[in-house]
Amino acid sequence: MSSHSPHGQSPLRTVQVLGGGNAGSSAHVRSLAAGLVARGVRVTVCAPSEAEHLYDFTGAGAEHVHVPRSSDPGSVAALRAACTDADLVHAHGLHASFRAVLALSGRRTPLVVTWHSRARAEGARAHLLRLLERRVAKAAAVVLGTTSDLVDRARRTGAKDARLAGVALPGPRPAEGQEDAEQPHPKVRAELGAIGRPLLMAVGSLDRHRGYDLLLDATRAWCRLDPVPLVVIAGEGPLRPELQRRIEDEELPVRLLGRRDDVGALLSAADLALLPGGEEARSVLAQEALHARVPLVAALAGGVRELVGDAAELVPPDDAQAFAAAVVRLLDDPQRCERLRDLGTRQTATWPTEDETVAQVLSVYDELTQPLPMI
Repeated sequence: MSSHSPHGQSPLRTVQVLGGGNAGSSAHVRSLAAGLVARGVRVTVCAPSEAEHLYDFTGAGAEHVHVPRSSDPGSVAALRAACTDADLVHAHGLHASFRAVLALSGRRTPLVVTWHSRARAEGARAHLLRLLERRVAKAAAVVLGTTSDLVDRARRTGAKDARLAGVALPGPRPAEGQEDAEQPHPKVRAELGAIGRPLLMAVGSLDRHRGYDLLLDATRAWCRLDPVPLVVIAGEGPLRPELQRRIEDEELPVRLLGRRDDVGALLSAADLALLPGGEEARSVLAQEALHARVPLVAALAGGVRELVGDAAELVPPDDAQAFAAAVVRLLDDPQRCERLRDLGTRQTATWPTEDETVAQVLSVYDELTQPLPMI
């Protein structure tokens, strides 16, 4: 793969643009930045400072430029300045892509867009999102969709060139000084209060679309079990006070852990992983659960079926009773759990590697920046 500018005089310079950045898109940009830098590409990541703190883009060899979230009026101007000498701009997510379109207005810099999930809203905001999608799809040289549904949507919206994109889950980055340390599962379970009882785990920001109301509804059915399973939720967000109030008022066996940087260790100690909702096309939790050989119960939302295949217990969306029943069945069926673990191992082998993901993206960059051969 070439990593030079179209004139062959200097390394290709790309700008990666993130908005707020969910876990999947932020981890992908971190992985992509590391792979591109290793191949001689100069990478600038435009993202809020909190994303740099969490994902350490500079540690991957990229330059980080703080660009405020889309609600900040200075974000487009900051992004336009950062893209001044770019050979190509690659934006991730709808809002980041729209800001990139505005920042590149009047320039001939190629724009690549990756849609990691479908933006959803109701009422007037839904109409606005459709307009943004159309503007972005028509302006982008290439739209990469992480699922076939997103690729089809991009084509319907007016994309000139829409393709399915491989997106690999980056391997965990150990904390400083912890490279060789591994916390034993019994210690993790003891700290969580899950000794002698099943441990069920969900991960994700405490937002409405994550399905946590449904999860708490389902939890009521597990209170009749002996021993009663403990549900832990790693994540932070605006719904925390409301969820905590329900947990206390209804005396539910649920703990809100807040934001954690040891999710991998927590998940490996769990008996089941839970995905009650969410619109991520390639759920990070689903990928991590299958990699960790932890059986997964997931609502059929987003691109979960395309991602996990038969390697998870899938239930209809917005059905707390079905979700609860699936969990109870798995807790009572160790053979089914072992079967899901084996299916998960096979499914993860079909996912693209980080190297394959970087190679695909770099081939798109080369298409857009290399001069056409003389005929």
